[in-house]
Amino acid sequence: MGFSLLSLTRNLGGVSGFFQVVFVISLILVLFKAVQFYLRRQWLLKTLQTFPSTPSHWLWGHQLKDKDLEQILTWVEKFPSACLQWISGSNVRVLLYDPDYVKLILGRSDPKASRIYRLFAPWIGYGLLLLNGKKWFQHRRMLTPAFHYDILKPYVRIMADSVNTMLDRWEKLDVQKCSLEIFQYISLMTLDTVMKCAFSHQGSAQLDELSSDGRLFHRACQLAHEHTDGVIKMRKAQLQNEEELEKVRKKRRLDFLDILLFAKMEDGNSLSDEDLRAEVDTFMFEGHDTTASGISWIFYALATHPEYQQRCREEVQSILGDGTSVTWDHLDQMPYTTMCIKEALRLYPPVPSVSRELNTPVTFPDGRSLPKGITVAISIYGLHHNPSLWPNPEVFDPSRFAPDSSRHSHAFLPFSGGARNCIGKQFAMNELKVAVALTLLRFELLPDPTRVPVPIQRVVMKSKDGIYLRLKKLR
Repeated sequence: MGFSLLSLTRNLGGVSGFFQVVFVISLILVLFKAVQFYLRRQWLLKTLQTFPSTPSHWLWGHQLKDKDLEQILTWVEKFPSACLQWISGSNVRVLLYDPDYVKLILGRSDPKASRIYRLFAPWIGYGLLLLNGKKWFQHRRMLTPAFHYDILKPYVRIMADSVNTMLDRWEKLDVQKCSLEIFQYISLMTLDTVMKCAFSHQGSAQLDELSSDGRLFHRACQLAHEHTDGVIKMRKAQLQNEEELEKVRKKRRLDFLDILLFAKMEDGNSLSDEDLRAEVDTFMFEGHDTTASGISWIFYALATHPEYQQRCREEVQSILGDGTSVTWDHLDQMPYTTMCIKEALRLYPPVPSVSRELNTPVTFPDGRSLPKGITVAISIYGLHHNPSLWPNPEVFDPSRFAPDSSRHSHAFLPFSGGARNCIGKQFAMNELKVAVALTLLRFELLPDPTRVPVPIQRVVMKSKDGIYLRLKKLR
């Protein structure tokens, strides 16, 4: 006997019958989804039964909001190596914070977890951060020369100029009577540095007339993207000139933008306009936002530990004197300052977590295993606060990074690890050292006891209400 929605609608009486059919179909779909949800959840519970978890809501999972880092510390102490974090009733990830577990995952070629990282695609496109597989490898190999030390050496002076511009602005503020939210200023400073180093920008994101409200940073990024488009267009035009083209080809090392443009010009299929813009946007994001987070939390750590701050200042003064000149060679002459920087990066890693989606099953050293398709999250924050690796992990102790200290190769990963580690980690460390050194020469950093920052896990480590410090001029 034939059956159709039309005949059923007629039998049930026109419009009212149609809505009854829609209701029935909707109910069937809801039931189907409910069965799907139930079966998926039961499969996950059975598959992941060897990995512990604290109680969670059957539908909403672990609703942590801004207390995720606090909860991670509880899990790290309670569950050795790894545990489950339920994002929802049928969506779970395995949280890893044991160095042997982490080393195993970072040594594989699993792709970035698409559910998490695809949220960034409209913002930065599919550049080095989001790419996977062969295309990622090609782009990584292409861009690695842009971070050779011959390229990075002259950037130190540019970094120093950007930091001094920020410090000059602070000098003009009444910072001794009230506290200053430092992250917004540092974000503009690191954005300035990236624009000048990678794209030869002659202006200053710090000195442009921008609004002073919450849109300050977003407006700066918008201006930066607009400028980037202009720089790309202008550089393309310059490279059409044979004389300029020959001059660039004679260079021993190409900078970031020229590497991208030459890859496109020499092989028209290697980089599309979309790929080019994605790599530029990715470098803009990774090159300044994570570094700004790192510098901000380093300043806070030094402000709350004045004895270590003063020792760093004395070391910098013995090397730089009045600080009028900072060079590449100076950066390796700051062992104690470097120890303090690393300890701050341990306590407040700029990127608190990285995720992978397993493309093949994996078995961990203790015999537990995970099937293909499961999302694993390497909690760098959990790893850095693991008491089995770091005694008294909440204590700021620079001696952990003394030259004669030893640790597991994957116990400290502020720039991730493995083949997909941060390509710009040396660039970032140089900028951290320059910022700390020049700031300590001009200011004493003091905490604001009324505004204690609470770290929260976002794309980069942030504080919910900003990072406020009081600054005391030293000269």
